[in-house]
Amino acid sequence: MDAFRVRGGVPLQGTIEVGGAKNAALPILAAALLIPGRTFLRRVPHLRDVETMRRVLEGLGARGGYTDHCFEVDATDLAGHEAPWDLVRTMRASIYVLGPLLARFGRARVALPGGCAWGPRPVDLHIKGMEALGAQVSLEHGDILAVAPPGGLRGAHLAFDVSSVGATGNVMMAACLAKGETVIENAAREPDIVALADFLNAAGARIEGQGTTTVRIRGVASLHSTEFENIPDRIELGTYLAAAAITGGEVTLEKARPDHCGIVLDRLRDMGAQVLVEADCIHLRASERLRAIDVTTQVYPGFPTDLQAQFMALLSVAEGSGLVTETIYPDRFTHVPELRRLGADIQLKNNVAAVRGVAALSGAHVTSTDIRASSALVLAALAAKGESWIHRVYHIDRGYERIEVRLAGIGADIVRESVSGP
Repeated sequence: MDAFRVRGGVPLQGTIEVGGAKNAALPILAAALLIPGRTFLRRVPHLRDVETMRRVLEGLGARGGYTDHCFEVDATDLAGHEAPWDLVRTMRASIYVLGPLLARFGRARVALPGGCAWGPRPVDLHIKGMEALGAQVSLEHGDILAVAPPGGLRGAHLAFDVSSVGATGNVMMAACLAKGETVIENAAREPDIVALADFLNAAGARIEGQGTTTVRIRGVASLHSTEFENIPDRIELGTYLAAAAITGGEVTLEKARPDHCGIVLDRLRDMGAQVLVEADCIHLRASERLRAIDVTTQVYPGFPTDLQAQFMALLSVAEGSGLVTETIYPDRFTHVPELRRLGADIQLKNNVAAVRGVAALSGAHVTSTDIRASSALVLAALAAKGESWIHRVYHIDRGYERIEVRLAGIGADIVRESVSGP
C-alpha cells in the first residue's frame, strides 16, 4: 500500500495548471448514458473515481476510451439498466446513473452507493425526485429499483427541502427526456451543476436557469452526440492555494475560474495572504504568518465543505484562534484526530471545531480517511517540522491527480513510497 513521505518546512514556489473538475466530470459522464451516440469530454482528470465511473459505464455496455485527459463514451448500444454493485458500492457519485438509466430504459436498478468513510449518504431526495417524475421506486436487497409509468417519465414541479447537488443533477438528467416541463425549486447552484446543464444543452436538451435556485427543463425526444470541455476544479485550486499559504510560499494557478471560488479567495485574504486575480490566473503570496478566522461551510456560493479540512489545517498554524462550523455534513471531522497527531490544538464539539494556532506542527505518522481529509494532512505535513508519513493515500488518489508530483514541482519535499501494513 502506498504512503507519502513528507519533509516539511519548505515554502512552495511556482506555477500549477488547474485540472478538470472531478465533481463535474462524474455526472457528465453519467449523462452520456442518455445519448445514443458518442460523447467527447475534454479536460477529465486521471483519478480513481473517474476510472470507477468508466468501469460502471462499461458494465452497462457503453464503449469508449480515455486518453490524454479526453474521455470518449459511445452509449449507442447499452446492455441493460442495472449498474454493477461491486463498483457502485465504492463511490457515492455512482448514484448519478439512476436518472439517465430510468429516462432511457424506463427502469433502473442501482445499488445504494458507497464512498468516503464519514457521514450519512441519504438518497431520499434522489428517490423523491424520480417519484415526482412519475416513477415507482422501491428498495430491494440494497438496490434502488425505479420503474417509469407507461408512456415514460413526465414533467413535474418539485421543491427540495435542502439544496442537493446530487439530487439536482439526477432529476435534471432524468427530466431531459420526460414529457412536458420540469421545474426544480431550491436547486443546487454549484458550477458543477451549471457545467452538467451546459453539457446537456450542447447535446440537445432544453434547460434554463442553471446557476440559480430555479431550474426549468423542457423534455425532448432524444439527445445527440456532442463534444464538451470540462470546467476547472475549484476544490483542487483551493487546496493548492492553501498549500502555498500554509508554507509561506508564493504560487500561481493557471487555467482557473476565479468566479467559481470568490469566497475562498476572500477567506485567504482575510487570513493575511496576498491574492491577485488576472483573467484565468490566480496568484497567492503568504510572506507572513496567517491570522485566524472563523469559517462556516455553506451551499454554493458559500464556503465549500470540500475545503473545510484544508482550512482547518491552515488555522492550526495561524496566529490566534478560529472556529470551523460544518453545516453540510455535521460529522465530517475524521481529520481532527490525525491533525492532532501532528500537534494541532483542536477541540471538537458537535459540528464546531475550535482551532487554536500553534507555533509549529511536528512530523508524525497519520492515516487518511477520505479525499479531502487526506489533502489536509498533506498540507499540515508540508508545514510541520521534520518528517511525516501519510498512510492510505489511495483516498487522495480518488480526488487529486498525482498530487505528490505536482507539489514536488513547486518545491515540496514529498514522495510516494510503497509500505507494508493496512
